[in-house]
Amino acid sequence: MHVVCKDHVEIAIDEFVDEYEEAPDVVDLLKTHFANWEPPSHCEHCQELARFLVV
Repeated sequence: MHVVCKDHVEIAIDEFVDEYEEAPDVVDLLKTHFANWEPPSHCEHCQELARFLVV
């Protein structure tokens, strides 16, 4: 699972494919809310606002 900004979403997809050898689902965090989980507010690669969840 990767939480990333718009600039790093391609990197996160590549990392996911390298690890799991299948295509991930990409969830837009601005359009989706979770009942029991609060996503990190910042990208795991930089300090920009986290925008996508790659799972």
